[in-house]
Amino acid sequence: MESRFAHAVPATAIMSGTIRQLRPSDFPRFRDHLLRLDSRSRRDRFNGMLDDASVAAYADRCFTEGATVVGYVEGGLVLGAAELHEQPGDGEPTAEIAFSVEPHLQKRGIGGRLFERLIVQARGLGYTRLRVTTHPQNAAMKALARRHASALTFEDGETVGFIDLGPDVPGHLPSFRFPPLPARPALAPA
Repeated sequence: MESRFAHAVPATAIMSGTIRQLRPSDFPRFRDHLLRLDSRSRRDRFNGMLDDASVAAYADRCFTEGATVVGYVEGGLVLGAAELHEQPGDGEPTAEIAFSVEPHLQKRGIGGRLFERLIVQARGLGYTRLRVTTHPQNAAMKALARRHASALTFEDGETVGFIDLGPDVPGHLPSFRFPPLPARPALAPA
């Protein structure tokens, strides 16, 4: 279930990477991606500044505590990532989502494609809601959330929104459903 990424950006900036689920062996590439984020991108991703040791520890927790991580991988490097973090305390199956794209690749549609893939992953895992939390100045994340019908509110200095993954919400990717199986023919008595 990989999607090639070569059509959503201007012809002058063709992307040749792949958006795919990251494997456990991708952990070092994911960690290195987070460590390469500049200060603005790191603040947007973590809602504040983290030092390198904290970022590395966070990446480790993603892989050891069961987060789902999808990445934009090009040339053997993870250059963008989207994460699903289960929120077991919520009343319905909810995951918090997070995104990061390296500065030189921002504003080229990678975040949107990662978001689409993350919605498919979330539905496949049975989540019915996604929680978005960011700081008020993160315009890219707020725009991405609004594109997917998230009503954003402000709580304790953060921007918070929820995305309903119901199948009949406009703007969402449809759930995949198998067609009904034909009836099995009755076995003739022996």
